[in-house]
Amino acid sequence: MATKTIQPASIAAKTIYPILLTISMMHLLNDTIQFIVPSLFPILKSSLSLNFAQIGLISLMINLTAAIMQPLIGIYTDNKAKPMMLPFGMLFTMLGVITLAYAHQFWVVMFAVMLIGLGSAIFHPESARVSFLAAGDKKGAASSIFQFGGFMGQAIAPVLTAVWFVVTGQQGLVWLSIVIAVGFFAQFYVARWYQNQLVPADAAGAKTKQSQVSPTELSTGRIVLAITILMILVFSKNLYVAAISSYYSFFVIDRFGVTMGQAQIILFVFLAANVVGLLLGGLLADRFSRLKLIWFSILGTAPFALMLPYSNLTFSIIWIFLAGTILSSSFSVIMVYANELLPGKVGLVSGIFFGLAFGLGGVGSAILGNMADTTSIDFIIQCCAYLPLLGLLTIFLPSDKKVKKEAQQVSVAQS
Repeated sequence: MATKTIQPASIAAKTIYPILLTISMMHLLNDTIQFIVPSLFPILKSSLSLNFAQIGLISLMINLTAAIMQPLIGIYTDNKAKPMMLPFGMLFTMLGVITLAYAHQFWVVMFAVMLIGLGSAIFHPESARVSFLAAGDKKGAASSIFQFGGFMGQAIAPVLTAVWFVVTGQQGLVWLSIVIAVGFFAQFYVARWYQNQLVPADAAGAKTKQSQVSPTELSTGRIVLAITILMILVFSKNLYVAAISSYYSFFVIDRFGVTMGQAQIILFVFLAANVVGLLLGGLLADRFSRLKLIWFSILGTAPFALMLPYSNLTFSIIWIFLAGTILSSSFSVIMVYANELLPGKVGLVSGIFFGLAFGLGGVGSAILGNMADTTSIDFIIQCCAYLPLLGLLTIFLPSDKKVKKEAQQVSVAQS
């Protein structure tokens, strides 16, 4: 029996916006829940008497789960698509949220965030494939729409914490289970559409296997090097975002004497800037060179990130907005570039960049938590200011025009 997979020949040139918008909203829900966890750190630290090392371990658990599981799920679904994993993943998320709402011990918190991380690990590879399938010929714009939901979720999380969870505490999380239930049924709608796209793949399976080819001009070594560099870029971005999300609230509370609610609003400024930058990058992704946009992201972010730890409150808010905007502008571009390097491997690419690189950022965040206990929060924020400079490795990436041309040749050969 033929394996059900998505073939390039079955992908219509028309962009399916209802599916893109639905999956984007599901991305918003998933990432809101995932980023509520670091937003809750000040509350958890106070209510459970945690130290920074334990906070780092909580961050490590949720991110390490994603780092391990997302690439494995991505590889599996590249070979055998599983549309019903989309609503199934929501069940893990719901169980994790309810468990976290009533967790009164450190190990229970760890178990809860592991479940949330597992739900996220199931969500991303298949959702990225749906986004790719519904994109038509607007890959950059579709990637931006999909990522928009995720970045909006990241931005909403600290606001929810400031206006809701600061008042209700952990148990306020239980109300999110109602929203997750709605998301469960929305994922069934997406899964049914996704399932319908698999029908032509069974009929074309044998033919496609015979006609698949690999890029000829770029060697395997060059492709591996390029993917590794892109992983480092995404890792540095994720570690910077994780560091700001997890520890900048403590920094502004100690440095400027703001309240916890005010600190969450400042964090919202940074995460909202990520949304603005993502939209900007998505608009430009299909019009300009990938490498130029990546260079813009690096060279534009660095000066604001470097000034941030040493500025007063007013300028800190300005710098954090500009850094967040420019930093995130290349994310959808990197995803499209990676998919062009590995055509037909949407699940693997999603697993690597949503899971492994994101998870490694969580590992780095845990290390920073241990460092914060032995040094200071000021020292951590100062060290993280140099992370965008890792983007200088972009100089070793191959020409994106060559990569795009070869990806198109592979797609034609497969069809």
